[in-house]
Amino acid sequence: MASAIPVVQSGRIRVVKQGSGPLVGPVVYWMFRDQRIRDNWALIHAVDQANKANVPVAIAFNLFDQFLGAKARQLGFMLRGLEKLQGNLESTLRIPFFLFQGEAIDTIPNFLKECGASLLVTDFSPLRDVRSWKEKICERVDESVTVHEVDAHNIVPLWVASNKLEYSARTIRGKINKLLPEYLIELPAIEPLKIKWSSSNAPIDWPKLVSDVVRKGAEVPELEWCEPGEDAAFEVLMGSKKGFLTTRLKTYSTDRNNPLKPQALSGLSPYLHFGQISAQRCALEANKVRKNYTQAVDTFLEEMIVRRELSDNFCYYQPQYDSLLGAWEWARKTLMEHASDKREHIYTREQLEKAQTADVLWNASQLEMVHYGKMHGFMRMYWAKKILEWTNGPEEALAITIYLNDKYHIDGRDPSGYVGCMWSICGVHDQGWRERPVFGKIRYMNYAGCKKKFNVDGYISYVKRLVGESKKRKAEVILDKKAKELRN
Repeated sequence: MASAIPVVQSGRIRVVKQGSGPLVGPVVYWMFRDQRIRDNWALIHAVDQANKANVPVAIAFNLFDQFLGAKARQLGFMLRGLEKLQGNLESTLRIPFFLFQGEAIDTIPNFLKECGASLLVTDFSPLRDVRSWKEKICERVDESVTVHEVDAHNIVPLWVASNKLEYSARTIRGKINKLLPEYLIELPAIEPLKIKWSSSNAPIDWPKLVSDVVRKGAEVPELEWCEPGEDAAFEVLMGSKKGFLTTRLKTYSTDRNNPLKPQALSGLSPYLHFGQISAQRCALEANKVRKNYTQAVDTFLEEMIVRRELSDNFCYYQPQYDSLLGAWEWARKTLMEHASDKREHIYTREQLEKAQTADVLWNASQLEMVHYGKMHGFMRMYWAKKILEWTNGPEEALAITIYLNDKYHIDGRDPSGYVGCMWSICGVHDQGWRERPVFGKIRYMNYAGCKKKFNVDGYISYVKRLVGESKKRKAEVILDKKAKELRN
């Protein structure tokens, strides 16, 4: 008899620890990077393994205290999305959701021991901290427990796409495109569970959790324009009113580099970062309309697949992905040769954070990030390169850039963000250019170049309106809070 076709391709799964015992206890999926039910290869695999062994399955999530400096903006968005996920999960699939607070290297092994789990399934992240936690968890769990890692984030699994650090998009593009027919496929539905979880999970006080993180991280408040959750993510992709593929795609290839036309962008980055939508779903839906908007779809898929997966490749194969040590030798050499060059301006981190520079365009981009939570992609390059120009050296420039990026961007602490900073300051995935002071051979950008690309004054006015609206809403929230306190 022919063997059954695996539900999840074997190339997408890595056995990071082979347990000594058979699969007789429950399966636990430690959800981290891919916070969704739909189109989630890790969840599909966990349920499949549980059904094959006639055991139950649960999802565990560990809430860290301000992971890598995350504030109310990022943690509020994440928790509100998880609250919706738990409701959908328990009402449709009847899979329990356990939320722990503390260090994952303690909470996850403890939970596996308590429930007698035989298999731990994890999703994949290339970031140093997450990889370190997984290694420690593998050391701490019982020797009988098996651990599987599933790349549910990339369309072509990272370790399948390439087994080395790639130099640029040019060197990885062909490898990924060659594998797309095999991996860019429709995802199977999650099968009904054969065995239900026997014990009940403790209720989660979501309003208290959210209010706690919003209070602790109040320095960077939540955003109103970005609604969290899987349904909201799919609405941004496919909605009838403002969906990217349904109403905004046609201008993507022509207008995406114009900071005055943010509506030309997909708006998907917050959802992709938190795993509230699958890149695979975005690509599958985009391919359905490709015949009508070939250039726009091809440009979108280059960003969605090649560039995103190149960022994961860099962070995985280059552990110093947020340091000058992670730059190529030519870039490190040229930056250090020009580290002591005279700068026209030197600004402190505090001055930069408060947008107190002599460059009104740069100030606008910083304020867009602080108040709107998302700086236009074209401006991110100019913004970072100016920080290189205005600080005491490349190490300080990179540290400040990453600090501000991770603190204010809704999609901060992401491989694409680290690579964006490294591209701008350290020439990663770029090439050497004509040598000049401060920058050396790193690509240069300036105000005059921006004026040729788009209406700079229009962009500055647009950001002023955004900031004004943001401050007005903030004042209204404070007044409303004081009014409630007086009533009580």
